[in-house]
Amino acid sequence: MKAAGSIEVPVPGLPVTPRSVPRRVLLASTIGSAIEWYDFYLYSTASALVLGPLFFPSQSPTAGTLASFATYAAGFVARPLGGVIFGHFGDRIGRKSMLVLTLLIMGVATFLVGVLPTYKQAGIAAPILLVSLRVVQGIGIGGEWGGGVLMSGEHAPANRRGLYASFPASGFPLGLFASTAMFRLVSQLPSDALLSWGWRLPFLASIVLVAIGVFVRLGVAESPEFVRVQQAGERVRVPLAGVLRQGPVPVLRGGFASLGLAMIVSVYSVYLLSYASSGPATAHRSEVLNGLLIGALVEAVLLPVTGLLSDRYGRRPVLLFGYAVCALVGLVAPQWLTSGDRTLVILTFVLAMGIGHAAVYGAISAFLIDMFPPEHRYSALAITYQLGATVASFGPLVAAALAGATRTAVPGMCLLWGCLVAAAIAVAVGKVDLPGARPPQAEGTPEQTGQQPAPASVD
Repeated sequence: MKAAGSIEVPVPGLPVTPRSVPRRVLLASTIGSAIEWYDFYLYSTASALVLGPLFFPSQSPTAGTLASFATYAAGFVARPLGGVIFGHFGDRIGRKSMLVLTLLIMGVATFLVGVLPTYKQAGIAAPILLVSLRVVQGIGIGGEWGGGVLMSGEHAPANRRGLYASFPASGFPLGLFASTAMFRLVSQLPSDALLSWGWRLPFLASIVLVAIGVFVRLGVAESPEFVRVQQAGERVRVPLAGVLRQGPVPVLRGGFASLGLAMIVSVYSVYLLSYASSGPATAHRSEVLNGLLIGALVEAVLLPVTGLLSDRYGRRPVLLFGYAVCALVGLVAPQWLTSGDRTLVILTFVLAMGIGHAAVYGAISAFLIDMFPPEHRYSALAITYQLGATVASFGPLVAAALAGATRTAVPGMCLLWGCLVAAAIAVAVGKVDLPGARPPQAEGTPEQTGQQPAPASVD
């Protein structure tokens, strides 16, 4: 215990970080991440429920669904671009400023979706504007994910990186829960009211959340690992070039691992949501939304647990467990979601999203961080993760196109299983820590471990 009146003497060359700073960073990263995922997944839910008839009404029901899913995918196509842009400046300028900027970009784009004219009001300009804003959202979220997990993971003690990095990951289920809850609420409106103005409310509410998120993020400290790189003069002119020089194996391995993670979301929260709330199952739409809500809440609770388990038992077994759970649930998910049985609907999302996806998402952040050195880590995480997410975003579109007018979920589930197998292989083979990476060690100096040095005290 430090004596009263003692003075903290900083260790030369290293930033002094009060013990409360990591907690503030965790809070800021989690809140900001939740708001950005709320913004991003508002469109996911809306694309499955209302955007087809509003922006693509001249199409047949099948073509309208395809067009809506294509716009959903457009946001993911833009994510690698956002990853390149914000990863570059995040490695050059700092993590904190990029996180504030991505939050502003996402919030403004989401708010503007809420004021868009529909096809009936503006004709072809309406879907063009919708796609444009979706692309802007994709650019914003492309830079958000890597920065959020880095701010937490790089503030973490060496043996708690999985736990710390899992907190901003909790923003995903919280954002998914909030966006689903908002649409669950407005879906209680009469159909005419929902399609005329009710669908706009969740998008318009985003601007309030963004203001809160920006305020919180402005008050956090910069990543200590970035500060060390900056002070040591180790920043590289083109971080992406450093990623490429490290070789293709880490990028491919991280990309396939992320593909499995993202395909779980695309299939369970978008494709199957649309499948279960159309055709004969339309009457069960509210049950499906309730199940997704409960699954998201369970995931938010379990994510820190799975991150902690990855610290104790390793990233690999936790990731493989999560992939296996989601693959097994896929064998029965289409039948359970259209059964009309509330228990089976809830169980589907609790198992797939609450447990399986939580295991993957809780471990993958630290898994990726450990593979790359800090001087180009933001760029590396943004590229590997966004490549996998972009490919997975086409899952609902491809599955719906293969199914055509036939009411079958087989194409979607086959895509899910193929991606999960590829992800599991990428995680299982090779070294846990790839050559060229500088993962934290349990023992060593603060420079080796990434831990904050204890400040010296003099009385």
